[in-house]
Amino acid sequence: MPELPDVALYVEHLTRKLAGRTLEKVRVVSPFLLRTVVPPLSAAEGKTIRGFRRLGKRVVFELDGGPFLVVHLMIAGRFHWKDAARAPVPKKVGLAAFDVPGATLLLTEASPKKKAALHVVATQDELAALSRGGVEPLEAGVAVFAAALRSESHTVKRALTDPRLFSGIGNAYSDEILHAARMSPFALTRKLADEDVACLHAATRTTLASWLARLRAEAGERFPEKVTAFRADFAVHGRFGKPCPACGDLVQRLVYADNEANYCATCQTGGRLLADRALSRLLKDDWPKTLEELEEARAARREP
Repeated sequence: MPELPDVALYVEHLTRKLAGRTLEKVRVVSPFLLRTVVPPLSAAEGKTIRGFRRLGKRVVFELDGGPFLVVHLMIAGRFHWKDAARAPVPKKVGLAAFDVPGATLLLTEASPKKKAALHVVATQDELAALSRGGVEPLEAGVAVFAAALRSESHTVKRALTDPRLFSGIGNAYSDEILHAARMSPFALTRKLADEDVACLHAATRTTLASWLARLRAEAGERFPEKVTAFRADFAVHGRFGKPCPACGDLVQRLVYADNEANYCATCQTGGRLLADRALSRLLKDDWPKTLEELEEARAARREP
């Protein structure tokens, strides 16, 4: 799922490409995309595009005199730029096309489960109602960050990815933030010392800002076409079984519900392996508690 750095990059390039141009037509080809009826989508056509903004993980089209078009890309939604008028919408993955004079912005979703969404809203109040209310992690000072973090009793991984607490952070960048902070994903928010919260705040800002800078440099003047949650130079996310860049030990993974946490046991949990409840109950005493026990178990399986 595109998260804060990716969505911010989209907003910058969309503003550069489309601000000041007329939105001639919106061609929706997926019956699952449009989630609102009033105002009609046709109310946006013929309007000048003033710019774009990020609303959590959503991209907002700001049109002269309204309405607002709000796109949530969900997990597999992506934008694509075509320097051609009324470019065709891809048959298998295409959701919609936004036509401007001489060019087309395509919206696709490479998933059989069509979860991406387009809302058309008339007013600022209706737009604000779509916000989940989380604080902006690149703008919040440590006191605001701490108040949001401790407002509910969660694991720190869950808190960072809760859009009601923090805006725009998802599974991928929360893994990277926690690795940078050298903190267990299962640390409890209300048990963190002030110095731990300050460390997490600094790691959040540094990780998100540095990745936004990297993505800007990677895209340059080209429209970003390689938006992904799995990057080769991530420290831990999507790198299960590969060496941690900080210590060299293998990255571990904990799968739960529809999510997963990727972490380095040496850097983040004092060498202790994390286990979900179901797996712990299944294996009981056979579940390895440390990296050493895990290596011993692997060695035993390799013996004839």
